[in-house]
Amino acid sequence: MLNPFFQQGSKTEQSLIQDLINEQLKIYGVEVYYLPRKYVTKKTIIREVIESKFDNAYPIEAYVDTYEGYNGLGTLMSKFGIQEMDDLILTISKERFEEYITPLTKSLSNIELASRPKEGDLIYFPLGDRLFEIKYVEHEKPFYQLQKNYVYQLTCELFRYEDEVIDTDVAEIDDNIVDQGYNITLTMVGLASTASAITGIVNGGVRFITLTNRGDNYTSAPRVAISSAPSGGLTAVGIATMITGLVDCVGITDDQKVQGVELINPGYGYTVAPGVAFIGGGGAGAAATTQIADGIVGVVTITNGGGGYTNSPIVTFSGPTGVGTTATGTALISSAGIVTAIRVIDAGVGYTVAPTITIGSPSGLGNTGSYSYNEIVTGSVSGTTAYVNSWNANTNVLELKIVSGTFLTGETLVGSASSASRSILAVNTYDIIDPYADNDNIETEADAILDFTEKNPFGTP
Repeated sequence: MLNPFFQQGSKTEQSLIQDLINEQLKIYGVEVYYLPRKYVTKKTIIREVIESKFDNAYPIEAYVDTYEGYNGLGTLMSKFGIQEMDDLILTISKERFEEYITPLTKSLSNIELASRPKEGDLIYFPLGDRLFEIKYVEHEKPFYQLQKNYVYQLTCELFRYEDEVIDTDVAEIDDNIVDQGYNITLTMVGLASTASAITGIVNGGVRFITLTNRGDNYTSAPRVAISSAPSGGLTAVGIATMITGLVDCVGITDDQKVQGVELINPGYGYTVAPGVAFIGGGGAGAAATTQIADGIVGVVTITNGGGGYTNSPIVTFSGPTGVGTTATGTALISSAGIVTAIRVIDAGVGYTVAPTITIGSPSGLGNTGSYSYNEIVTGSVSGTTAYVNSWNANTNVLELKIVSGTFLTGETLVGSASSASRSILAVNTYDIIDPYADNDNIETEADAILDFTEKNPFGTP
């Protein structure tokens, strides 16, 4: 028979128990953050969640039931690498959740259940600086003391990131998913500026080199050897450019042929045209002749490499003041979008004063701003969108996640929050970011053994 001096379930008795529990949680508990899951995109047939977002975090006190440490299997070494299999059991106040968190979340969009903690939501555990996912919510433990339940017991597993958007504006939480997931890396055009260069004029230099035979079966560019200049002069230096895919009488050939020779240094002091030889490169047969002249362009020196170039800019030389021929050249740019050299194709003739060199402006002159973490960026041409995972202003490397399509080299990428606008210099391949994986090094070593990007990965017959 029940004790007649207690009502065994009156509201005041239940409130007393709840107050005592709340007080104990505040004394012996730890402040965690509750992150409700927003279902941004979900399939209607099998109700599969395609995209989730966590952009709200609410502090709440919780008692750590597993006071001796994490539950679960701990840290495992398997054929898939090192895996963390930690579990965590927390107890939170039912009243505190319903009176504090529920009113704040029930009006949020894409929240399917706000009246109680739900499986799939996240808990940030500050003592370990880790995110845990709620796997099960127990609301009947203790079992109806004074005919009511007072707490939720949350069974949590260490959160495994799968391209969810986590942007709570709490740095301690958000930094848990930096460099995780399936990412794509872009090299962006830096802050653009126009390059500049200067040159001089020389006499008895190599004006240009004319190819008389392209040769055959080259696997790489051969070295260009130019006869030495007479005493007191300077020997010219050239470099071969290559071409492949030419059509001969049999059909399209895959071997490389010499396309032309560009001058790094026209030299000076020649009295007769020097000879040219092509050495190495795996092929044979290439041949060329030279022409020398006075009043030609000498070595071109880069005075400012500029920045923001996505393609080789047009190089223009001013013409000679009298009768003569204007010099021509081509620019080389680095992977960072900087002009590194100008090679002379025709050194011109008839110059009495050094010509002025004009280098075309970079396509990225409008590049501005720095991208913000977790903002959405959109490609101006492709319309592809993605979330920013990290941005390095020094290297101009942008790491993205949750990519909706394919970005195009040269298109502008605009940030939705920062309004940053920069052109894409290079699109790198997708990569799984894992602190224990060594994907890139493994791929490099594997390619040294068998590389299917080669024409014949099994060797030349």
